[in-house]
Amino acid sequence: MKTLRQLSLIIFAGASLNACANASYEDGETSTIFAERWNAGINNNEPPLQMQSYDANTFVIRQSLKTNFEAPFMYLLFGTEKALLIDTGAGGIDLRAFIDAQITAREKENGKPIALTVMHSHAHGDHVAADDQFQDRPNTKVVGKEPEAIAAFFGVGSWPKDIGQYDLGNRTVDIIPTPGHQDSHVMVFDRDTRLLFSGDVIYPGRLYFRCNNVQEYKASIDRVADFAATRNISWVMGAHIELSQTPGKSYNSGDSKRSNERLIELPSSVITQVQAGTNKMLSLPRVEVYDNFTLFPIPENPQGKTPPDWCAN
Repeated sequence: MKTLRQLSLIIFAGASLNACANASYEDGETSTIFAERWNAGINNNEPPLQMQSYDANTFVIRQSLKTNFEAPFMYLLFGTEKALLIDTGAGGIDLRAFIDAQITAREKENGKPIALTVMHSHAHGDHVAADDQFQDRPNTKVVGKEPEAIAAFFGVGSWPKDIGQYDLGNRTVDIIPTPGHQDSHVMVFDRDTRLLFSGDVIYPGRLYFRCNNVQEYKASIDRVADFAATRNISWVMGAHIELSQTPGKSYNSGDSKRSNERLIELPSSVITQVQAGTNKMLSLPRVEVYDNFTLFPIPENPQGKTPPDWCAN
């Protein structure tokens, strides 16, 4: 089955949407939290995986555009007892060996074994493709991809209203159900770094949901906004980059290399921006371009229709 992203990219590649009048960016936007720019297909010899550290226990991994146009981000968090891997990418890579190397190095440093838990922001194929590589890995748990399995593993009492927790050993993360983009979608909040790992619900790109599913998407955004109101979130870290620093420019599935990408990290204010944008489209969902994202509702059958007003047809 095609994902929302695949369905829309077929059509979006030929469509042009105007940017917001108040969009303002400067070329050469520089990250304050990562030392290097993320690989974006420019170098023909770039490795299949690039990793940068946020701190000594938090690692951000990007799959190369050379292996898959989705170029998804994955996150590896270490506690004193366990490591948590959020997502396994789009396939075509040896993720197991890469993760094994990080855990082995940590085990040698600490002098004790580290258990691995593999979870997913959601169940779309570009986030779960390497799951099979971890099924037979010793001292490893792979969390199921259905809401029931996620709720049971993380102690979510009532899906999607309640919030679960998971202890990695002196490091606790909160699991926030956020269906709307996909039924089993969750965000992960790390209490140590105050990073919010937001998957495909919020990121610098096209935020997909069905035209007839805007209420569920809105409920998830409202729930995240309520959660964020009592936490000092440092950054919102999504699973893709789809926007250029050029206002209004999005990349499409035909791009094998990308110049001038936006940063993956977004300020916490993006949550209320998405919330306000979603509130505006309750009566009639339509594609709307904002500074840090594009709200992208999609008809059940988009064939023969073009955005932005294709939900009305």
